Amino acid sequence: MSKIKKKYAIIDIETTGGTVRRDRITEIACVLHDGEKEIARFESLINPERQIPYNIIQITGITNEMVEHAPKFYEVAKQIVEITEGAIFVAHNVRFDYGFIKEEFSRLGYTFTKRQLCTVRLSRKAFPGLGSYSLGNLIKHFNIVVTQRHRAMADVEATVDVFERVLAQDADQEQITLLVNKGIKEAKLPQGINIDQLHELPEVAGVYYFHDFEGKVVYIGKSINIQKRVMSHFSKNTRKAEKLVQYVADISHEVTGSELVALLLESFEIKEQHPHINRAQRAKSFPYVIYAYEDENGYRRLDVRKSSLKEQKTMRVLHAYPSLGAAKSAVAGMVENYELCKLLCNLETISKPCFNYHIQKCKGACIGEENADHYNERVEEAAGNLGKEFPEDFIIIDTGKTDKECSVILVEDGIYRGFGFMDREDLTGDVEQLKDCIKYYPHNPEVARIIRHYVLKENMEKLIDLSLSTS
Repeated sequence: MSKIKKKYAIIDIETTGGTVRRDRITEIACVLHDGEKEIARFESLINPERQIPYNIIQITGITNEMVEHAPKFYEVAKQIVEITEGAIFVAHNVRFDYGFIKEEFSRLGYTFTKRQLCTVRLSRKAFPGLGSYSLGNLIKHFNIVVTQRHRAMADVEATVDVFERVLAQDADQEQITLLVNKGIKEAKLPQGINIDQLHELPEVAGVYYFHDFEGKVVYIGKSINIQKRVMSHFSKNTRKAEKLVQYVADISHEVTGSELVALLLESFEIKEQHPHINRAQRAKSFPYVIYAYEDENGYRRLDVRKSSLKEQKTMRVLHAYPSLGAAKSAVAGMVENYELCKLLCNLETISKPCFNYHIQKCKGACIGEENADHYNERVEEAAGNLGKEFPEDFIIIDTGKTDKECSVILVEDGIYRGFGFMDREDLTGDVEQLKDCIKYYPHNPEVARIIRHYVLKENMEKLIDLSLSTS
């Protein structure tokens, strides 16, 4: 079997620590390889614009004095782009090196996206049975000569040695392709979709759309990593994957940056566009409704029933729920909080008067003792507050589409209002200014559940309680 004719940018970096958002690169090295031999190389110390911790100096030998006059990342960024152009990004534990470089480019406002190949995973498949697949253990196992361990070029050269040993095994060529393409066999992609198109998708949070040959949206999804999620659809042998191969002819996407905004946008788009492959999402219905009607004596009554969307259009629906129990519980809460009649709310079927009348929690509407107008006022007050999914109004500040912006999600009058984006430098804490960036979207029980769950996880950057705002 002939070797794959591709370019590989084999890279190693040294950093001030292990946290992508906090730490910075202190050294980078790259060997460009054509699958048979080295064809170019690049290396440079990098001024991280912060102090290197003592424990890191002990590991790498790179001191603050060594990087003081070294170029900053933006000064070598063009060279990194040029040497990696059209190449597969290869590293030992690729997520670490790729994550740091991608973050450095993101700070410059540049999207760095490459196919990736991890030599840790590759080595596990090519050399089964080793106790460890760390670079240090592979160096020891293969007796690879390394002059300056934990310096970028020395570690790159060791990684090149390991990589060439893998390439020498013809049986692993197909495995390399599968790892690069994240388990996708190109022959099984839909007509009109190629592997390069998938690799060009962004690796950030957002919503993606699968279109058919006429441009119609047939599937909508969301993910914190659009590229990874889209690729996963085509690496599986499922009934859904078969449908996607049959129908999908194009892919589009919308970056949100925020996982919460992606969830909210996906929910809206599915309800708006009704893509026929989104069976699971469409099944997340709220068929049980609390509805109001007036009886022959002029009393407003409440009841719960399961109904279709078509039926609901002919009813005065106060609120919808995913289960009968949830709807009944909400009615019981209304009865308790507003002294409504259990009988007129269909929570009892016994003869008049209702049980609550006997314990003085019902004013006697069930036996005509309370005036219908007075009773109906309390029903309307209860109905007005029923639609409030949240007891307090608030604004969520979350990540944006870039590091320089944030997303803003508004809950007002107890319901979801919508979301928008704002430049971080314009954030002053002014509530009206935050509201001005909101694009309004319809509220429904599903988005309320999404927001409530997200807030409970405390994933957002900041929550502003509007009841405490003085603006």
